[in-house]
Amino acid sequence: MTENNLSSRLQMAVRRLSGRGFLTEKDIDEMMREIRLSLLEADVNFKVVKTFVKNIKEQALGEKIMKGLNPGQQVVKVVHDELKRVMGEKAESIHYNSSGLTTLMTIGLQGSGKTTAIGKLGVFIRKHDKKKILFIAADVYRPAAIDQLKTIGRQVDIDVYEEGLVDARKIVRNGLSYARKNGYDVAIIDTAGRLHIDEKMMQELIDVKEIAAPNEILLTVDAMTGQDAANITKSFHDQLDATGAILTKLDGDTRGGAALSIREVSGIPIKFASSGEKLDAFEVFHPERMASRILGMGDVLTLVEKASESIDEDEAKNLMEKLMSDSFNYNDLMKQFKMIKRMGSISKLVGFIPGMNKLKQATSEIDDKQFDKMGVLIGSMTEAERKEPKLIDQSSKRRQRIALGSGMSVAELNRLRNALETQKKMMKQMMKMDEKQIEGLSRNPSSALPRQKQKKGKGKGKGQFRKG
Repeated sequence: MTENNLSSRLQMAVRRLSGRGFLTEKDIDEMMREIRLSLLEADVNFKVVKTFVKNIKEQALGEKIMKGLNPGQQVVKVVHDELKRVMGEKAESIHYNSSGLTTLMTIGLQGSGKTTAIGKLGVFIRKHDKKKILFIAADVYRPAAIDQLKTIGRQVDIDVYEEGLVDARKIVRNGLSYARKNGYDVAIIDTAGRLHIDEKMMQELIDVKEIAAPNEILLTVDAMTGQDAANITKSFHDQLDATGAILTKLDGDTRGGAALSIREVSGIPIKFASSGEKLDAFEVFHPERMASRILGMGDVLTLVEKASESIDEDEAKNLMEKLMSDSFNYNDLMKQFKMIKRMGSISKLVGFIPGMNKLKQATSEIDDKQFDKMGVLIGSMTEAERKEPKLIDQSSKRRQRIALGSGMSVAELNRLRNALETQKKMMKQMMKMDEKQIEGLSRNPSSALPRQKQKKGKGKGKGQFRKG
C-alpha cells in the first residue's frame, strides 16, 4: 500500500530499539527525532505529529517500559498502538436500515476518484452484504460524470438512474422514489464535484442532503493530497456532517500523510480504502491492520480474507495434494498463477506477510504481466508437455518449438521451468519440517526458498574472492 516511504522511515526508527535489553532517555529522544521527521516528510499534519510524538514519548519514558522486560519491543508496541489510535480504534462499516431503502450520499472534489469509488462501493456492498443497488447520477456539472457512471454501471451490472443535465435536487427526489418503487435495498447518490469548495456547490449538497435524508454521507478523498486531504475533509464535514471517508488512490506513490491526518483533524473515520484500478480493489479500512503494515509487521488477516475470497478451497486442496505427490505440472502452475492474479499484485501481497518487508522492494519490480507471458508459454505447449514437464526438460527441440510458438526466447521458457522446480523443492522442504522449524518459517518466510550452492574457490581462502 501507499505507506511505503513513511513505512520504511518508521521501521528504521523503531528497529534500532526493538532488540535492546535496556533503554536510556537519549535512545528515546533519538527515536522521537526520527519519527517526527518521518511523519513530517510524509506530509502528516503538524498538530497530529506533535501530539503523536508527545504521546509516544510519555509512554516510552514510563517506569513500566524503561524498567520492564524487552523495553525495545514494548516501545514498538507503543508506536503501533499510537498509529492505530490516530487512524481510529476500530474498523467502521455502513449503517443500513433494518428494512426499506438505505441511502448513501457521496461527496468530494473533482478528481478525487468519486465516481469510480461509487462503482467499487457498489461492487463491495453487493458482494459482501448481498444488497440490490441503484446508482443515482446527480453530478450535473460535469456531463462526463453521468456517462462515466453509466459505463461503470454497465461494467458491474448495477442499474443507473439518470435524467441528464437537469436540477440535481429533482434527480435525487425522483431517483429515490424510483428506488423505493422497484425494490432496491441501497441507493448511492453521485453528487456534484468541483475543483474547489464554493458556496453554490455546498448549498446544493445541503439541499440534496435534506431531500435524501441519507444514512451515510461518504466523502471521497484523494490519498495523494497528503495533509490537505484532512483540511478538505474538515471543510465538508463542518457543513454536511459527513459520516465517513473513502480514501482513494492508495496504490500510487503517495507519502501516507492522508491516512494519518484525516481522523485526527476532521473527526471523520476512514471507512474504506481504494487501492487499485480494478473495480474490486476496495476494502474496509482497518486501523490496526494498517498500523501493522506501516511498521512492517504484515497483515495476515487481510491476506487470509483475500485468499478466501479469491481461491476455491477444493481447488487449493487439489493443488496442494499434487505438489506433495510430485505430480505438479504446467496445467497446475497455470491454475496457481490465476489464483494469485485474482488476489492482487505480487508486491501488494508480499506486504501482507510478516517478515517479508525486506523482499517488498524486490517484488515491487516484478511486472505482474510476467504471469501473462508465462501463460502464453504454457499455451504454446502440447497437452502432453503440459502434463509431463520431463518431455520438455529432455528435449532441446521441444524447448525451441515452444519458445518460437509463443514469440519468446528459450531463456524465458527456462525461467518458467525453474519456477515449476522451485515450487516442488519448496514443498518437499516444508514436508520435512517439524513444528519448531515451521514456527521459524512463519517469522522468516524467505527461509523456505531453495538456497543456491556457493562455488568453492581454490587454494588459500577458498570460497572467497582473492584480493587483487
